[in-house]
Amino acid sequence: MIETINLPLIMGAALLAVASPGPATLAIASTSMTAGRKNGFALAMGVSTGSLVWSVFAAMGLGAIMLANAWMLEVIRYMGALYLIYLAYKSAKAAFGSVGLNAVAPVKGDALRAYRSGFLLHMTNPKAIFFFGSLYSIGVPAHTPIKELIILIAVLLVQSLAVNIGYSLIFSKPAMVKGYQRMYRAFNAAFSLAFGAAGLKILTTRLG
Repeated sequence: MIETINLPLIMGAALLAVASPGPATLAIASTSMTAGRKNGFALAMGVSTGSLVWSVFAAMGLGAIMLANAWMLEVIRYMGALYLIYLAYKSAKAAFGSVGLNAVAPVKGDALRAYRSGFLLHMTNPKAIFFFGSLYSIGVPAHTPIKELIILIAVLLVQSLAVNIGYSLIFSKPAMVKGYQRMYRAFNAAFSLAFGAAGLKILTTRLG
């Protein structure tokens, strides 16, 4: 049993953070629609693995260390921003290129790459760093037993998997795919703007 951690409060905050629109959810949605359920699922697993890593780091106290060392956050911030801008470029290229709608097809045999992309996306997302650093610093009392920390990490992982995999399943539905094919350029233009805006926001947001 967990006695020192307000689990319902932490779970509620985590649910809002994971489920709210952001780089990870956009990537899962776009990948599931364009590359199919397999790649969307793999990317969702990569994102959740990134959440697990940050959760473990925060539980070990590394989240507070990173929040106290601005240069670490700066490096990760620029890496994440550049990656998001790259995704914006790829989406814009698809939106304004000469490729027809019939070319929209699942990317076969590329699930490992999708997994790596999801992991990299979440590991370089300052939002994840701030979230887990703040969550454990504020919501988890000092000297919390190791057993309770392990339970908390496991529960947060299960919740992350449920939300991210849920997105991959929803956006890989035939109805969603058909809708995407009808609005291929519009969807890619929207994803390009969203990824670009997220990248620019990361670049222009003061971390200190």
